[in-house]
Amino acid sequence: MSLINKMLQDLDARHGGEAARQGGSPVVRPVASSERFGRPGLAMAAGVGVVVLALGGVLAWRYLFSKPPAAPVPQQPAVLAPATPAPVPQAAVAQQAPQPAAVEALKQEAAKPPRKADAQPARHAVTPAAEQPPRKPATSERPARKAAATEQAPAAAKTQAAEDVGTQQRGETLYRRGLAALQEGRVQEAITTLEQAVLYYPRHDAARQTLIGLLIENQRAEEAMRHLQFGIGLDPRQVNMAMLLARLQLERGGAAVETLQKSLPYAGSNAEYRAFLAGALQHSQRHREAAEQYQAALRLQPQNGVWWMGLGISLAADKRNAEARDAFVHARATGMLTPELQTFVERKLQQLN
Repeated sequence: MSLINKMLQDLDARHGGEAARQGGSPVVRPVASSERFGRPGLAMAAGVGVVVLALGGVLAWRYLFSKPPAAPVPQQPAVLAPATPAPVPQAAVAQQAPQPAAVEALKQEAAKPPRKADAQPARHAVTPAAEQPPRKPATSERPARKAAATEQAPAAAKTQAAEDVGTQQRGETLYRRGLAALQEGRVQEAITTLEQAVLYYPRHDAARQTLIGLLIENQRAEEAMRHLQFGIGLDPRQVNMAMLLARLQLERGGAAVETLQKSLPYAGSNAEYRAFLAGALQHSQRHREAAEQYQAALRLQPQNGVWWMGLGISLAADKRNAEARDAFVHARATGMLTPELQTFVERKLQQLN
């Protein structure tokens, strides 16, 4: 009832104001409570009241569902302050519902990808471990290290080559100085200078061989053997040094066979080397191996009577008398034996016959 009373008051005020502007009196005015009516008058008053209530209901319906009048534009600009928007009534939402065409346009606009300016990255976003890209191994340093090593290798090689050239030149100078001292008869000075030469340049074969020869001539066999062993250790292909060392070892009961066998792979077609190894094996009572080495040497030089004689001796010691007799016959047939060796071969043939 309060809402109805308010509408009535509004209507009364509106119409009263309109009549006052036109110079008349208001249509509806409050009835004073002091007026009294009779029974007929009371019936009329009741009828008039019903009509008034009906009219008020119609006016109230129109007022509720009619568009409210536009609010007057304020004279001063209002200052907008950030505030929480008030909730919109459902009736206003219903009245402002967009048309189908507008709805379709809104759908198309919503389907478009967001602009870069509007796309705000999420703060404190953590990528799951499964979605994180695999970390690549830190291999950028390896090419740099490899390049640095490649650049340093030529420099190191040049430095080493320069040092080698320097030591080789120093060794050659000392070798020539030693030869000059030897020619002048200063043997000890020559030996000392040659030792310095092979110390600066160990692969100076000529200086080492000259030094070994001087040491052997001066009865310094132990020193000579030491230089021979060092030279063979540097280069096992020095078969002549191996034979000389083995000869010195045979004289002193050393391991001559082992020395020769170490350099045997480098002997190749050296018949003298194989014959010398055969003599060292024969000296050690290893006659079967000695016979094999004599046969290898004779295949290279079949006209050597001394080797045929050595083969006959090892075959006879191994109880191979028929083969030994043939070997002694070949030794006599060569005609290269000395009278002493010829007499020895004849005596062996008589024993085997």
